[in-house]
Amino acid sequence: MQQQYRTYAQQAPQRSPANPRRGGIGPMMSSGPHPAVPLTQAQMAQQQQAQAQAAELAKRRSRKPTDKNIPDGVEDSIVNPESAQRYRDLKDIERLLDATITRKRLDVLDNTQQPTKLTKTLRIWISNTVEDQVWQGNGPTSDAFDFSGAAEASYQVKIEGRLLDDDTTEPDDKPKPLEPNNGKEDNGDKMDEDTAPNAKASSTSNKLKLSHFFKAMSVDFDRSRFRNGAEQSVEWKKPEAALRQPNGPNLPPAADFDEITFKRNGDENTNITINLFRQEIPERYQFSPELGDVVDMKEGTQQEAVMGLWEYIRQRGLQEDEEKRNFRCDELLRKVVRGDVGFIPMLNEYVAQNLRPLPPVALPYTIRMDEDFHRDPQPTIYDVQVTVDDPLRANLQELINNPQYLAMLKDISGLDEQLARLVQAVSASKAKHTFMKSLGDDPATFVRNWLSSQKRDLEVIMGEGSNGGDNGYGDEWRRGGSNSVWATQTARESVNVLLSRQR
Repeated sequence: MQQQYRTYAQQAPQRSPANPRRGGIGPMMSSGPHPAVPLTQAQMAQQQQAQAQAAELAKRRSRKPTDKNIPDGVEDSIVNPESAQRYRDLKDIERLLDATITRKRLDVLDNTQQPTKLTKTLRIWISNTVEDQVWQGNGPTSDAFDFSGAAEASYQVKIEGRLLDDDTTEPDDKPKPLEPNNGKEDNGDKMDEDTAPNAKASSTSNKLKLSHFFKAMSVDFDRSRFRNGAEQSVEWKKPEAALRQPNGPNLPPAADFDEITFKRNGDENTNITINLFRQEIPERYQFSPELGDVVDMKEGTQQEAVMGLWEYIRQRGLQEDEEKRNFRCDELLRKVVRGDVGFIPMLNEYVAQNLRPLPPVALPYTIRMDEDFHRDPQPTIYDVQVTVDDPLRANLQELINNPQYLAMLKDISGLDEQLARLVQAVSASKAKHTFMKSLGDDPATFVRNWLSSQKRDLEVIMGEGSNGGDNGYGDEWRRGGSNSVWATQTARESVNVLLSRQR
């Protein structure tokens, strides 16, 4: 029994409009042909002139000789046969030099694109002077009761740094002793930036200065020895313009100095800690213990951590076979990825959550106020390891961008064209010499062969011979023997092709 279905009224089919409205984001172009804007007479003439110039250049390039190989057998036609062999030896040396120069240039280009960092020693001297101390005789005495003109005891701390050379253990210019500054007091909350640049250091602008390696400095005082906390704030921050372009020209004095000083009031020995925050491009981070166990590094750049993480996955064979974007996590990777399965496109995110800022370089120092120390003051010296760009990179960059290189290539191209024309002239002279020598040795046979060749060429040009040839009726085809045309490899291949077609 068939099922009965409820009948519904059938709607008449609707025809779509001739120009239906197209949806989507933005305005749509109307349908139909879009006539092109006609060109003016000047534009048409300019196009025709450009096409004519391009065709003329193509013809010139096609007519230029390119073969620089001297023809074989030229030794029998020249006065000095050894010159031909010397020319071939020079060609081999030129080919070797071209390959070596190209390889070295590619190596230089690769080194400039991936600059290397060198580790050098930055020597820092920390010293201090005192003013208006009791033992200096400028302060009030116990018998005097007039304190109106007495100056308050103070000290001045100087932090100076020099980059040591590779071949010396001492810098070229040692720091000068800090002289007391009786005419100026600084009780503010910032470091005295006006005394930052050194006169001698400014003359040696080609060397990297102390401010180049750090983006900020701060001084922590021993708070237990201070009466209040207002004078304990001492800090310096590099301007934003210098942070963006650390090697830029015309840096402000606050971002280009070898020494920095600050002055505070006090008459007791004080322990301070100078914190130096590094500035490195690209920025280096401290890796978490979990990430450090995987990449076998404690600190480095984010790119180094990503590459180390990928090398670990590849060497352990953790990448999945079916889905190459996924990888399985072992015990160490599970702590970094925080899951059982990781995704290779998210390696940067896995690394970013395991990066920590590098701790500052902490330099402890004791500000001495006693008279015994200042009879022969000695600065406290620290050696800090810093990274600098390879000095050869600037020279390599100049070598890559040397404008004389293009001029040299142009000169070499011109010499190659001249050499190709000379080789072409030598080949033409060789052909003339061979023609004349053959004619002189056996004129009758040469003329007969030459006429036969000219006849065959004429038949080829006129199309009278079958397959463009002479039907095999030439003199060379009539001659038999082991030295005839029939004994050549070409004749054997032609006979084999003919026999295979008949089968």
